[in-house]
Amino acid sequence: MDSLTIGYIGIGVLILLLFSGIPIGVAMGATGLAGMFLVAGIKAGLGLIERIPYDTVANYTISVVPLFILMGSFCFYAGISQDLYRAVYKWIGHLRGGLAMATVGACAGFAAVSGSSLATAATMGTIALPEMRKYGYDDRLATGAVAAGGTMGILIPPSVILIIYGVITEQSIGKLFLAGFIPGLLEALFYMITIHLIVLWNPSIGPPGPKTSLYEKFTSFKDIWIVIALFLIVIGGIYFGVFSPTEAGGIGAFGAFLFALGRKKLNRTIFFESLIETGKTSAMIFIIIIGASLLGSFLAVTRVPYALADAVSALPVNRYIILILIIIVYIFLGMIMDSMAMVLLTVPIFFPVIKSLGFDPIWFGIIIVRVTEIGLITPPVGLNVFILKGIIPDVPISTIFKGIIPFFIADLCHIALLISVPELTLFLPNLLK
Repeated sequence: MDSLTIGYIGIGVLILLLFSGIPIGVAMGATGLAGMFLVAGIKAGLGLIERIPYDTVANYTISVVPLFILMGSFCFYAGISQDLYRAVYKWIGHLRGGLAMATVGACAGFAAVSGSSLATAATMGTIALPEMRKYGYDDRLATGAVAAGGTMGILIPPSVILIIYGVITEQSIGKLFLAGFIPGLLEALFYMITIHLIVLWNPSIGPPGPKTSLYEKFTSFKDIWIVIALFLIVIGGIYFGVFSPTEAGGIGAFGAFLFALGRKKLNRTIFFESLIETGKTSAMIFIIIIGASLLGSFLAVTRVPYALADAVSALPVNRYIILILIIIVYIFLGMIMDSMAMVLLTVPIFFPVIKSLGFDPIWFGIIIVRVTEIGLITPPVGLNVFILKGIIPDVPISTIFKGIIPFFIADLCHIALLISVPELTLFLPNLLK
């Protein structure tokens, strides 16, 4: 049996392991290791065990992951999420559907200091859902806005998923961060337009909230200056070459720490809880990355990705047809897999295909993250949906899934725009020196 056949069999075995409920990191690592034993021998397999776990964890670039997670944790305990919601609420809460729009805006702001979709959905759901229900918002609109808005956590920089994509494809994390900025803002705009259209069609499901004075509107900025400052320091520092993304993560985490300390929101218990949460999340991510690295080494030896790239490149169809097929695969996988696991599993396979077709790898990274976001709100997995179900257990999960349908359509329109106009994604990274 040749190595290419073993590679295809390995992919099949991996799929079976995933459906059996084995953790994704363990499944990828076991498949990669067993496959390497078969293809290259026991000595080569043991060499992977000796080298990859240490190289992965000791990677200087990867150290940015816990730093940005820690920054988000400090910001959460400092109460930034509540301040963001109140600030956006004072500006547009008086409009029909304004509370839902404010939720989307606050999600975008919190995404800029969080980097996690699940954290964004859980945090904003806790704050915004009671407020929207208080003013008589339909549960479908309220939950749909939070679930969809929460997905922006992995697109608007800093994003853990973009960091992982950059590491496994050897692309500039700084360029990826800049590339996600305009698409992230457009995503928030698309969601707000969707909410506006929904309440135009049925005004009763999104009644207006109370009006606020112009003074209250402008004074709301004093509560969210830290979000703006952290974002400008982190992204601006990377853009102007003042420091690397890893250094930006350290500066961002330290800035969030000082802010939480200055607000007197940080005591010994919360400080250690933030460290423990960061450690747990980072450990989970590292285990998945180690598993993906083992699998990637096995696939590289079997040359499955390159054989697939050659076969796809030879197809007599337009390259955008192939891109659309890849996107459909991602949407399907998103229904059954976690977003990070999906990226780590598929990018080593699809990336050579995309390069052979002549697509920009930075642009493709944003497209992949954008499509991955859809998996967070689509059944049967839809992790953001289940998070909201835990926050408001009296709302049927079917109601939440119905609520995300308009936002799912908005997602498809947004992705179509990014594909049609790549400059929206590449404008800022092309300015990076």
